[in-house]
Amino acid sequence: MTATLDKPVKAPTFRGVGTRRRVTDLTATVLVTLAVLVALVPLVWVLFTAIAKGIPALTSASWFTHSLSGLTSSAAGGGVYHALIGTILQGLVCALLSIPLGLFVAIYLVEYADRKSRLAKLTTFMVDILSGVPSIVAALFIYALWIATFGFPKSGFAVSLALVLLMVPVVIRSTEEMLRIVPQDLREASYALGVPKWKTIARIVLPTALPGIITGVMLALARVMGETAPLLILVGYAPFINFDLFGGEMGTLPGVMVAEMNNPTDAGTNRIWGAALTLILLIAVLNVLAKVIGHFSQVRSK
Repeated sequence: MTATLDKPVKAPTFRGVGTRRRVTDLTATVLVTLAVLVALVPLVWVLFTAIAKGIPALTSASWFTHSLSGLTSSAAGGGVYHALIGTILQGLVCALLSIPLGLFVAIYLVEYADRKSRLAKLTTFMVDILSGVPSIVAALFIYALWIATFGFPKSGFAVSLALVLLMVPVVIRSTEEMLRIVPQDLREASYALGVPKWKTIARIVLPTALPGIITGVMLALARVMGETAPLLILVGYAPFINFDLFGGEMGTLPGVMVAEMNNPTDAGTNRIWGAALTLILLIAVLNVLAKVIGHFSQVRSK
């Protein structure tokens, strides 16, 4: 027994990484890098083109302070004040309806529902279906229900309802993923202290997942703000300012681009690219705002 214990143990030798593994690793790195570069080329190209052709319109003194009311198709000048207001109003109404609904459904699926229950399976199935519904189908559904059945007029509010159908599944999916990555230990520690489940979700789970939830909500809102099909079906385009969401035609940034498509003049081309760049900047501002809010909410939750 003593001889066995005194016998020195030979340490394993490191053989190093084989040539085949190094070649495989290098090949995978090169392929991933090429894929990233290929994906960046069209994105940078589109952004550069929009900036180069939209800057002349944005640098105009009247672009953000005037509408296109009273201007002929070939007349230069005017702005997108009316379209910017319409886009923001429709986006706000869509967010006010979509965010609470998406949050509550995600909380139910993650915190309360049994994955084998029929209601949970049906809810997940319907969310998957809504995630793939084209915008024109959502617009036709709202038209058949809200306008043809209930008799309400075409309006910006009807557009917001169609955008809700497109935004809710994105909010549910992003919120659901953020809630699932919250460590289960936090929930169990709260339950051990006698904290009710609803308060644990409100005080611990949601604050922990809040940065990711905000980012997902902003990305979902940015996605629906560029839709054109609901605008064409549910409300007409107006070159003037309209603050009434429940009646009358309303101008939006995508609506400006669609309305000027048949305008072959230089003024029409400038308005198309100017509206496109304005929409890109608006979405970029939303994304930056989401990052800032997420950062401060994460610091506060700590």
